[in-house]
Amino acid sequence: MNHYAGMTRTSGKANLVCDLRSDTLTAPDEGMRAAMAAAEVGDDVYGEDPTVNRLEAEMASRLGKEAGIFVSSGTQSNLVAMMAHCGRGDEIIVGNGYHIYCDEAGGPAVLAGISPCPVATGADGGISPETVAGAIKDDDPHYARSRLLCLENTTDGKAVPIEKMQAAAQVAREHGLSVHLDGARFFNAVTALGCDAKDLARVFDTVSVCLSKGLGTPIGSVLVGDAATIAKARRHRKILGGGMRQVGVLAAAGLHALEHNIAGLAEDHARAAHLASTLQDLDAGDVETGTNMVFFSPAPEHHAALRSHMAEAGVLIGGQSPAIRMVLHRDVDDTALDRAVSAFSSYYQNQ
Repeated sequence: MNHYAGMTRTSGKANLVCDLRSDTLTAPDEGMRAAMAAAEVGDDVYGEDPTVNRLEAEMASRLGKEAGIFVSSGTQSNLVAMMAHCGRGDEIIVGNGYHIYCDEAGGPAVLAGISPCPVATGADGGISPETVAGAIKDDDPHYARSRLLCLENTTDGKAVPIEKMQAAAQVAREHGLSVHLDGARFFNAVTALGCDAKDLARVFDTVSVCLSKGLGTPIGSVLVGDAATIAKARRHRKILGGGMRQVGVLAAAGLHALEHNIAGLAEDHARAAHLASTLQDLDAGDVETGTNMVFFSPAPEHHAALRSHMAEAGVLIGGQSPAIRMVLHRDVDDTALDRAVSAFSSYYQNQ
């Protein structure tokens, strides 16, 4: 499934009430904009932006790690992590549906000479210990060197249990591999699992956390880990052209989000469950839900007409097929959700 299919807006903003295409569409609220405007800044390449330094330290502390690095995107965060753990000719073991493998343009291979080994994931989105063990290569010159296990949480909206991730990570470490987490929606996972951030983060050597999805900032991710690995990641960020200057205005948004926006993720999850329940009651197609996401699979002949109907009602949904991914986020309040529920109901009442 391509989560980015049909993401381009096909209608104007005039009647837009509810945008369910992605939680990347969130806009800074007034409090976040005020924090950005008041941010103290410096040259981050010199390590002299105090707001960036505070953000990196705060994220590392919350996740129980030694250090952090602020980067422009989750894709860059994952890539500098992989480059810090691996050399050219090394291999990552990664889920065959995970973002690192499917949706980051082959960056590890293209830019870093790192070979991906995609493996099957279970129904819960996790990778079994047996699958990890079976993918690790012998020390043989015919094979790429297995160096890193890359996991994901959440994945397709599913919050993978800590015990499942720990079991996979333990096998990797027994074979000398490091373990990285693509935690683009890390705090959604923490919210759904009801655990402390440190409990989830301690399973991994490095964790990438996105700020610009459910947490509502305009840009950025933070990679955390031990100090030596983050120092390597900082060098690789520079190689990739990711060094930033007076970027405290963006880091301030991240600090504001960590302080004010994590609690609201539970509301996004509740709204997703409500939308899923509505779609199930309509009995119009398969429905799956987890954390802040709903996957709805209408009959193929309804895809285009449904999307057009929803847009006319001021509700934007993606054009994925067979399952349309809908993502609840802080810019979809109860009023917006009611509009979406009403639009879905009116479409199927007229069929």
